[in-house]
Amino acid sequence: MNTLATTRMSSKGQIVIPDAIRKQMNLKPGVEFIVLGEDDVVILKTITAPRMDEFDGLIKQARQQAKLAGLKRAEISAALSSARGRK
Repeated sequence: MNTLATTRMSSKGQIVIPDAIRKQMNLKPGVEFIVLGEDDVVILKTITAPRMDEFDGLIKQARQQAKLAGLKRAEISAALSSARGRK
């Protein structure tokens, strides 16, 4: 069932997701979204952590992409350390 509702953006750029949609989608405080904007369309997509049964496939896919890109383990480790703020 699709629910249609309207909302407004505040002067601080905040948008309230209407109650009916929050209930329909079981959205709780703290849920995170990816926001995509193009022309006059804004899309919110909830971010969800992968299930454990999906994780092995994601690791395999990441390793294949790294191999195709020619990345070495040391380069990946260095990039992770840098992203985590370590030297």
